Amino acid sequence: MVIYDDIDRRILGQLQRDAGRSVEALAELVGLSRNATWRRIRRMEEDGLITGRVALVDPDKVGLGLIVFISVKTDRHDAAWADAFIKAVRALPEVLGAYRTSGEQDYLIRARVADVAAYDQLYKRLIKKIDLKDVSASFVMEEIKETTELPIR
Repeated sequence: MVIYDDIDRRILGQLQRDAGRSVEALAELVGLSRNATWRRIRRMEEDGLITGRVALVDPDKVGLGLIVFISVKTDRHDAAWADAFIKAVRALPEVLGAYRTSGEQDYLIRARVADVAAYDQLYKRLIKKIDLKDVSASFVMEEIKETTELPIR
């Protein structure tokens, strides 16, 4: 982790809230000149601290209003199966996140779909690609907090 000072933290915080803001506006918010702010951003990009800039899309407006968490259990824990699982999950565009976990489940997948029928299609495509012991889904009833902003202190 390489955060150099409080100004870098402020720049990162502001960029996480709105990466589309002009360098001039960002400089004013953090109390630096435009050039000094631009140099710091470039340094953080070159150091790999800033890994990209994206536009956040309203999922409801593109017909992906349902969040589903998919719990996966497997009897297989060999490298070949794990590689096949990773490849299968990465090929599914509805999957926003996939995690190997501790505890009762082996993997947790976070996906966005239009509705339960669209989840069923996703489920069928997943089990066609890879052999799984158990798959269960939890549908989000209320989104209480969703952010991409990391709590940089």
